[in-house]
Amino acid sequence: MSPPSSLLSPDLIALVDGGVSAIVSSCDAALRPSIMRAVGSTITPDGRSITVYLSRRQSRQLLQDVAANGRIAVVFSEPSSHRTVQVKAASVLTRSALPSDQPLLQRYLAAMQEKISEVGFGHAFTRAMLACQLDDLVAISFEPAQAFDQTPGPRAGASLSAAATGSAE
Repeated sequence: MSPPSSLLSPDLIALVDGGVSAIVSSCDAALRPSIMRAVGSTITPDGRSITVYLSRRQSRQLLQDVAANGRIAVVFSEPSSHRTVQVKAASVLTRSALPSDQPLLQRYLAAMQEKISEVGFGHAFTRAMLACQLDDLVAISFEPAQAFDQTPGPRAGASLSAAATGSAE
């Protein structure tokens, strides 16, 4: 039996891998949301595993919520087009960032600098927005269990699994 395929098409894997804006969220037991911009992200070529990097100091509530319930949602959005995909999972692995993560974080920064420059902001703006110290970063890895088209328009909110079969949820 072959492993299940990714929820994300090759086109969406390329979008996520392209250094687009990544906003991470969770919630507490009372369903109060917590949210933070990731300072880096990566996706495996098959789309089955995503890792986002958060500042520990800036993301305390979000990290507490993820630790308590394992639930995470991440929105990946291309600034110039607003093309957006949301992925969700109910189980995560959390670790401190490692020196081996540095090239990945640099790649993400360079890609975001290019994406943000497309909408008129210079590289200094993006460097300031994503400024971080490696010893402050937490890496959260997960396998997407759900995925949704969140691009503004008539399909916004549609489950990608439903989109593939033509059904609505």
